[in-house]
Amino acid sequence: MNYKTRIRVRLFLLLAALTLAVAACQNKKPPAEDAPLPADRIAPSSVAPSPVGTNQTILHKTFTVKSSAIFPFEIPPRAVRPHLHGIFESFVSQLHGTSRGASDDEANLDFLILNAEQYADFASDRPGDAIFSAEASHNQSINVDLPASLGQPVKYYLVFRSSAGKAPAKVVEADFQLDF
Repeated sequence: MNYKTRIRVRLFLLLAALTLAVAACQNKKPPAEDAPLPADRIAPSSVAPSPVGTNQTILHKTFTVKSSAIFPFEIPPRAVRPHLHGIFESFVSQLHGTSRGASDDEANLDFLILNAEQYADFASDRPGDAIFSAEASHNQSINVDLPASLGQPVKYYLVFRSSAGKAPAKVVEADFQLDF
């Protein structure tokens, strides 16, 4: 082999070695088996701030119940440990006192906390469950932990329902709050 051929062969081998070295230096990682799928990711523009450490007044009102009174409320997305607490007191015809001859039993009503599915059953007069219920009560303190809402808001309902069919109208004083 002549001198020029040897240089060409050496140059070719040097270029081949450099090409292999560059290809070996590129770190191509195989996809991880536990990496989240694109469909499982939440777009940054749709992420709501976490409500943790905040509270929200759900109901602070005096109202009349003839047959039922319904108050919807919503748990915001990413609420990890929503806690509903409050108190209600009911009276027959006047606040903080019953009308003449009325007993505490006449002021009784049912109190329910329902999720959307349970409320659909309630609204259709189908028997169903409740997240929480207090039956035939005229004075009740409530402390209920609700399920985490994860990435979507979750709707609930406070329901005050007259206990007896032809019972007199009741005046209800209620104060409820959510802690997150």
